[in-house]
Amino acid sequence: MEVREWRRDGSATVRFTALGFGTAPLGNLYRGISDDEAAQVLDAAWEGGVRYFDTAPLYGMTLAERRLGEFLRARPRSEYTLSTKAGRLMRPCEPAERTGIGRWFDVPDMREQFDYSYDGILRSFEESLERLGAGSVDILFVHDLCRFTHGSREASNQRVREFMASGYRAMVEQREQGAVKAIGGGINEWEVCQALAEQGDFDLFLLPGRYTLLEQRALDTFLPLCVSRGIGVVMGGPYNSGILATGPVEGAYYDYDPAPPDILEKVSRIQNVCERNSTELKVAALQFPLLHPAVVSVIPGGQSVDEARSNCRNLEADVPEQLWQDLKRDRLLRPDAPVSGR
Repeated sequence: MEVREWRRDGSATVRFTALGFGTAPLGNLYRGISDDEAAQVLDAAWEGGVRYFDTAPLYGMTLAERRLGEFLRARPRSEYTLSTKAGRLMRPCEPAERTGIGRWFDVPDMREQFDYSYDGILRSFEESLERLGAGSVDILFVHDLCRFTHGSREASNQRVREFMASGYRAMVEQREQGAVKAIGGGINEWEVCQALAEQGDFDLFLLPGRYTLLEQRALDTFLPLCVSRGIGVVMGGPYNSGILATGPVEGAYYDYDPAPPDILEKVSRIQNVCERNSTELKVAALQFPLLHPAVVSVIPGGQSVDEARSNCRNLEADVPEQLWQDLKRDRLLRPDAPVSGR
């Protein structure tokens, strides 16, 4: 599998497999799976060549971190790249008060407590290391400083101010002390990623679902900024929560909710172009983000062995250049989207 490298001033190098693994599904997102099933999924990804794994305290109310840590414990630390996130403290609660009811299933009774302060970031990081059973991670992302999570642009801006005034210093110190190689943000909105990049010294961003076959507005200013500053970007959610893998079927998910009619219609048109070019929709969706020069890895995740193996196969499948040109011709892909270079 292709390996891509990100470097910080020649002193720190982070190696990514082009295909990484996002562990939200292993936190029992949408349905419960057993510890054994989760381990089998991770085994399949590892056997396929995946060596970059991303997690977070939120995923499964700490379940994903614990499952990933157990899996990685038997693997040489030098052979994989690991990232997690900070900004939420997960605290025990009554079952009815649990975060994510209806989204996370068969998980610990935990309630999220947002804390982007200096102490909160350090505490979150320390607790993640304990759950992972790790002495370090390669990348620490501040998590979810966005409107999607906090409900309004005003609330998002306030969280950004809180973090930059306090928690940011904790992350910089961890990088300076060598506890992490790189710092950044794992955030659902490119506008917030850009705001952070303009205010601080960040290395990498994880941007779920905002540079896909369905959406390329990050090309306006954020991705060009990353290229100019040497900031790496991990693209999460290349299937936009599922619809670019399943196609426009009944019950398809888009951005964690049932897909609306306009999205179903656009995906149907994209799928038709893919079929004319003898390419599966999910193959095109997985490979498209990697064509941008700022992107170091794409992390689709997976909740079954078949999904993990399918992602590995889809990464290596041939995609004709004509597909991208046809999508642009039909105005389904922005004309300025990079479509060569793999």
